[in-house]
Amino acid sequence: PSPGFRIEPGDRILTVGSCFADHLGKKFRDEAFPADVNPYGVMYNPASILHTVERYGTAVDVAIFTLGTNHVYRLKETGEIVDNCQKRPQSLFHEEELSVDDCRGYLEKAIGVLRQLNPDVKVFITVSPIRYAKYGYHGSQLSKASLLLAVDKLLGSQSIAAGETLAYFPAYEIVNDELRDYRFYAPDMLHPSQQAVDYIWERFVETVFSDAAKSYLQEWKPIKEALAHRPFNPDSDAYRSFLARTLEQKGKLAKKYPWLSPQQNQ
Repeated sequence: PSPGFRIEPGDRILTVGSCFADHLGKKFRDEAFPADVNPYGVMYNPASILHTVERYGTAVDVAIFTLGTNHVYRLKETGEIVDNCQKRPQSLFHEEELSVDDCRGYLEKAIGVLRQLNPDVKVFITVSPIRYAKYGYHGSQLSKASLLLAVDKLLGSQSIAAGETLAYFPAYEIVNDELRDYRFYAPDMLHPSQQAVDYIWERFVETVFSDAAKSYLQEWKPIKEALAHRPFNPDSDAYRSFLARTLEQKGKLAKKYPWLSPQQNQ
């Protein structure tokens, strides 16, 4: 279902969460949106997503949280949830599972932090389609179920004003119920393939991008493809001429979309 709000051209994007947040963030960067992608590394659980948002402290127009698991690790010495064990001995940590209410609470706090910086921030929550085999497949499903229930409770909360600038996007369901085939997985049979990521992105654009943002993507596409071209001879006069024309076209487009200019990207 389409939310009651849309991503607009040039929106400042923040993606935080599991490896799937990296995939979505890369898509935004490929389309030249100003995007920060997991600025402090991959964050798998809602508590770590909150830690990133608190540490980030910068206003954005759109935030995308991709939830991977409800499993967390606490440092025994302090009792704090750590975002990365930093290859320290497992004996220093205690693993536990966040409850549905715990997950909802961390997400609500993260949204609150973002809204303090920008009251109009648009937040999308997704659950990563990546399974965690180390928990066992049943354990992985229970973990995903806890996350899905937490998001459902969050969306039903009166205090969070969910329908206005908060929505759930069903990346997990698209992979498991719409694509539903191992040909859409990477060789490890756990991560989605590039084809699956591309398909989810298409569905995301179709569902949550405004008409203006979709028009921008069409205008940017030929320039993006030209810039991605890898010549046989990068020192040739023909390629230099081709690159100069492409940069000229980008400069013209930047007059309409200012964030494309080099000065805006610094």
